[in-house]
Amino acid sequence: MRADLDLERENAVLRAYVAELEARVERLERLADTDTLTPLANRRYLFRAIERAVAQLARHGTPSALLFIDMDRLKLLNDRHGHSVGDEALVQVAWTLQENVRTGDVAARIGGDEFAVLLDYADASAAADKAQQLRDAVAARPLASGVPISVSVGVTALQPTDTPEAVLARADGDMYRHKRDR
Repeated sequence: MRADLDLERENAVLRAYVAELEARVERLERLADTDTLTPLANRRYLFRAIERAVAQLARHGTPSALLFIDMDRLKLLNDRHGHSVGDEALVQVAWTLQENVRTGDVAARIGGDEFAVLLDYADASAAADKAQQLRDAVAARPLASGVPISVSVGVTALQPTDTPEAVLARADGDMYRHKRDR
């Protein structure tokens, strides 16, 4: 009996230790996939999501599209108002993106003033509509100081043979065309 109680206690201690380790691993995975400044996913997570979406497209014909989003004039904002205001703008854009995409979509900060949104079950037309909605949503929310912010958005539909780099490059090129045409 005594040996059984000792084994049960030891087993309970080990279960608690394993649960703690699993929680730590989950936290580390979340940190590895999350941008350090904003509440969004990072480039690493986005690329894995694009790979999954391309595989779904190739296997089942499930359409997806990528929006490449660039904050307009962040350097000027930083120069005029300071980097803390620039960071505030980045965070605000991130929250606006997060609040305006569906649960299955992936909003990510991919570096500096660049963001992306992977739209699941969306063709190029739906993606263009979402791009306009996001531009409007960002413009409708100036910073607390009243400083306006805006974004330029490029759109591309995923293709069955795409790599994450190719999708990002196409959407980035489309974003620069829109920025140039303004």
